[in-house]
Amino acid sequence: MIEKLNPPGVHETAGYSHITISSAGRLAHLAGQCPLDLAGNVVGEPGDYDAQTDQVIANCLAVLAAAGAAPGDVVRSVIYVVSPDSGVLAGVWQRLNASPLAPAFTTASTLVGVASLGYQGQLIELDLTAAL
Repeated sequence: MIEKLNPPGVHETAGYSHITISSAGRLAHLAGQCPLDLAGNVVGEPGDYDAQTDQVIANCLAVLAAAGAAPGDVVRSVIYVVSPDSGVLAGVWQRLNASPLAPAFTTASTLVGVASLGYQGQLIELDLTAAL
């Protein structure tokens, strides 16, 4: 149902695939998942990338399950991190890949450093598309 490719002639990846092909007839496009708790508050202390990443992981797992999908069904991910520092971005990438959500990042994935996100103090947002 999901085919992952890394063709010759392009660089090796950090675990994601250059191409993901899905033969699924239906896709679930998740809204960007933010590091918000059930009360709608941004979690963690200011600047706490780990706490915010963990909340985004929990929210993504819940939303995927509600759609009838699992992390292995994700065909595309975009990770937004408020930082120009490649070390910070790499740290978020490593935390995501050490989590139960890790299979989602073996498909086509993009990690982007941005200037800001929608909520005051928000550092992380994750956009996923899953094949159903």
